[in-house]
Amino acid sequence: MGSLWCEGHSSSILCVGASPGPEGLIASGAEGGEVTVWTREGSVVGRLALPGQEDVTSAAFSPAVSAHLYVSHGDTVSVFDPRSLKGPVEDFRGAGEEEINAIALNETGSNVAVADDSGVVRILEIPGGKMCRSLRRHTNICSSVAFRPHRPNNLVSVGLDMQVILWGLQKTRPLWTLNLQEAAEEEGDQQQRPGQLFNPPLAHCVSVSGCGNVLGCAAEDGRVHLMRIGGGSKLEQQGAIKAHSQGASQAHFMSFLSHPHWMVTGGNDGLVALWDLSKHPVVNPEAPQRRKGKSGRRRREQEKLKQKADEEDEAAAKDQESPTEEETTSGPKLSISHGDKVNWLCPAVLKGEPSVIVADQSTNLTVYPLSQL
Repeated sequence: MGSLWCEGHSSSILCVGASPGPEGLIASGAEGGEVTVWTREGSVVGRLALPGQEDVTSAAFSPAVSAHLYVSHGDTVSVFDPRSLKGPVEDFRGAGEEEINAIALNETGSNVAVADDSGVVRILEIPGGKMCRSLRRHTNICSSVAFRPHRPNNLVSVGLDMQVILWGLQKTRPLWTLNLQEAAEEEGDQQQRPGQLFNPPLAHCVSVSGCGNVLGCAAEDGRVHLMRIGGGSKLEQQGAIKAHSQGASQAHFMSFLSHPHWMVTGGNDGLVALWDLSKHPVVNPEAPQRRKGKSGRRRREQEKLKQKADEEDEAAAKDQESPTEEETTSGPKLSISHGDKVNWLCPAVLKGEPSVIVADQSTNLTVYPLSQL
């Protein structure tokens, strides 16, 4: 079902980015300082090994200038011309206080947000790379950042402190903070799939829908936590989908399908899933919701399964293969058994076809078409 893009790397690929527009390039970064640029057909345009051999943790194209590719390695953000991948056009050394985990650009390409191991989020001005904001509130590693579309002064960050923070950049202070652990406890929803170990909701990846009002956060508890932002940038509602039987590592809204609330997720269970969230109560509170009775019945069934280890193992195996009756209505529209832990997902239109590019523990990229929809 998937096609491989090979011979671009010699070590495990950690990140992938796509330039805007249907004819743009794809960039990937790997362990040991490897940067590779691809055509949308999967041919290698250029390869580069960074001198310090630091892992390339994030790659992003400027939305405004497609000839600018930003990659993070160590505490540095480097800018390349992807059409001629030689040396960096610019190096922003010390962009992070510690090792950088993720970068994001705003819609105009005038700011780069940098998330690092210290928990600090820094905002750099483009061009030049001058730091203009330093956002300090995370108490652990900051793993992911994203700007809100249509809201240039709003930025969301998530971290291994289980915090989701929406920032107002004008005053460099949080507009609100959500603790995913506390939110899950308040919901009283600690039910898990058979065979799933309980993990705290350490936040790994955050994405914002094209409308700018819905956040999705992939977390170690296997869920993708959803938040809807209302008037005045207030948090109106939050909830979650049970996306993966192990930690969810990636969640990305897709801008090129029928509406802005399609999301693709990936996890440590080796699954890649596509979700239509347009009728989820967080996204659309006015949409008709299913009765809660089924959920209660399913919970009682799960409790019975836990009494017998052999039945639990069998249920876990079935859970990997086919959705339950409940999930056929609220579960993923497409589920792909990729088979390897997902490092990164990159939605893209390739040769006119909606697709998702998967980076895993291997040296190859895998492309899955989404034309089955």
